[in-house]
Amino acid sequence: MIELHTHTTYSDGILTPQQLVDRAANAGVQALAITDHDTLHGWDEAIAAAKQYKMEIVPGVELSTVHNGRSLHILGYYPQRAWLEAPLQERLAGRKRRARQMVENLSQMGYPLELDQLDGNLALGRPHIANAMIRAGYVSSSQEAFERFLGEDQPAYVHYEKFSIQEGISLIRNCGGIPVWAHPYLFRGGKVEDVLPELLAAGLMGLEVYHPHHGNNKVNRLKQLCQEHNLLMTGGTDYHGYDLEHPENERWQLNQLKLPLSLLESLQQLAR
Repeated sequence: MIELHTHTTYSDGILTPQQLVDRAANAGVQALAITDHDTLHGWDEAIAAAKQYKMEIVPGVELSTVHNGRSLHILGYYPQRAWLEAPLQERLAGRKRRARQMVENLSQMGYPLELDQLDGNLALGRPHIANAMIRAGYVSSSQEAFERFLGEDQPAYVHYEKFSIQEGISLIRNCGGIPVWAHPYLFRGGKVEDVLPELLAAGLMGLEVYHPHHGNNKVNRLKQLCQEHNLLMTGGTDYHGYDLEHPENERWQLNQLKLPLSLLESLQQLAR
């Protein structure tokens, strides 16, 4: 079984690469993609950790682009690291600028915060700010932080710096990678059928068909679109981990989708 969409502590996951690999192995995962937001820094630790399990690590990334004024994520599989690392440094810098602005917005609203992660290679995101708000006692949960302050339509929210779908897809393809539209039905800037032609024109090669937010009807529709446009099908739980002290709070489990190795084989064929 495979997992083609997971996150570690290098972006907004709460498990280190070692912990993620351990948990994936215990869940029966044979191939695991590391797809942190805008960073590749989790690859090496995951590859080293996977050796004891003879697990395959699929190198990947999840790029944050903006389309129709909304966040749209592009997964990239098997990019050439040497070509992609330098462009991603600007993406990480942009994430820090965005985080600083959201912290400033919260401060002006009467909720001053200390965000320790502004240094280093961490791909900062809203979950880090939500956690800081919990520690400061301003909210009781991450969900509350997003619903009151950090959600796309809430007062502290700051859009990603402009990085178009065309730029994101071109970057992945120019680095030898395979661009795939992540969780299409979570996009809030238009219907999948209306947005897909623009992504195809930019060079999209696949759709994330299987995702916990995609019910059977959506999965079947995405399969149909893949067949119509000769697109690769991928899937994963978009796993971010959970609080080890409170596993009952876990919504999604690694390997819950039971995705076959044949999906990975199709991906590998395109990567050659």
